[in-house]
Amino acid sequence: MVTITDELALAQARKADELMATSNTNPLTGIPVVIKDNMCTKGIPTTCSSRMLENFVPPYDATVVEKLNGCGAVVVGKTNMDEFAMGSSTEHSALFTTHNPWDLSRVPGGSSGGSAVAVAASEAIYALGSDTGGSIRQPAGFCSVTGLKPTYGRVSRYGLVAFASSLDQIGPLTQDVTDCALVLNVLAGYDPRDSTSVPYPTPDYTQILAADLKGLRIGIPKEYFVEGMQAEVEIAIKAAIGKLEELGATIDYEVTLPHTPYALAAYYIIAPSEASANLARYDGVKYGFSYLETGSMWEAMEKTRQYGFGAEVKRRIMLGTYALSAGYYEAWYLKAQKVRTLIRREFDQAFAKFDALVTPTSPTLPFKIGEKIDDPLQMYLSDVCTLPINIAGVPAISIPAGFADGLPIGMQIIGKPFSEETILKIAHAYQQATDWHKRRPEI
Repeated sequence: MVTITDELALAQARKADELMATSNTNPLTGIPVVIKDNMCTKGIPTTCSSRMLENFVPPYDATVVEKLNGCGAVVVGKTNMDEFAMGSSTEHSALFTTHNPWDLSRVPGGSSGGSAVAVAASEAIYALGSDTGGSIRQPAGFCSVTGLKPTYGRVSRYGLVAFASSLDQIGPLTQDVTDCALVLNVLAGYDPRDSTSVPYPTPDYTQILAADLKGLRIGIPKEYFVEGMQAEVEIAIKAAIGKLEELGATIDYEVTLPHTPYALAAYYIIAPSEASANLARYDGVKYGFSYLETGSMWEAMEKTRQYGFGAEVKRRIMLGTYALSAGYYEAWYLKAQKVRTLIRREFDQAFAKFDALVTPTSPTLPFKIGEKIDDPLQMYLSDVCTLPINIAGVPAISIPAGFADGLPIGMQIIGKPFSEETILKIAHAYQQATDWHKRRPEI
């Protein structure tokens, strides 16, 4: 937790009691929730776990926060994250490192590590996270909780502090799929304040949950069982796929998405480029941290960014600025966008044959704190199974699928655009037949 909102939570709980005594209420009324600290909360600090916004208090609520407040939710706090959502371990927080509740010497994943841990450790019933390249699903897998990245445009991004605007999406982290469907019922829907929000019908996601998968076709893309994947992960995921087959799904292991190996490179051009543009607003003039011990405006701006941003954020800003610079734009950014189109087309072709695709959430078990912090490439490879989904803009969910050496393993289910009900149905059926999601760490 970055901020604990105890007084607010008690006031909201009293209001929820009154609502439940006098009227029909939403299933989320009175239920404790935590919110990742990159979503604006009126009157409550929103730091993005960065020194740059350490004392920033927004004057308005994000749309998702408005929706939760409107149904009587109880907000107990804001959660730690990798600074400005840039990271895969929550070690890049400028405030402190969050630890995995299953093994305190290991990372919880990132960048929504605080949200995943809060749910895994029963500090809240559910949490909100954001996902730019796997930041909901990867920590969900590392902490043995359920995490959903909706289709791009399904949930409003208004009030989400931008990292990479064409990739960011808000979604829930919960203890099981039923809770995930309940939360998505509240979050999903068109918002005219978000230009990327899609005016598309939203079903009641709890009504399509089923106990079997008869008639569903599921593909297993070869490229997601990557070189270097830990054997324990592959064994657990293939066992989980076998369970899906037992539940009635038709499984095809001959699926191929040949441009998947290029997704990592394309992502780390597109995302830093958008970050470079989005983070240009932090200049020490309008809000946030400001370096004042100088007589020059230009030096003040330079020092503000030097001391306000952490190492990983500065690394990505520099990568993005280079990719967008004159003489390199076509060679890097434009080429990455062309690769993005090819990846999206391959997903479209796969979904012409299959209702969903299944992959590991991460190629490894949760790694030790400090193990990859000085090796950016190895850290980036943690998201190799999740970031193609953001590039394509499709929905995906991570659910608990086993343990190895006491550490969680997550399975990812990917759907066609705006087919959240299908992946929730598959995930729910799996959870009805297994008990991985019911296990809790000893705290």
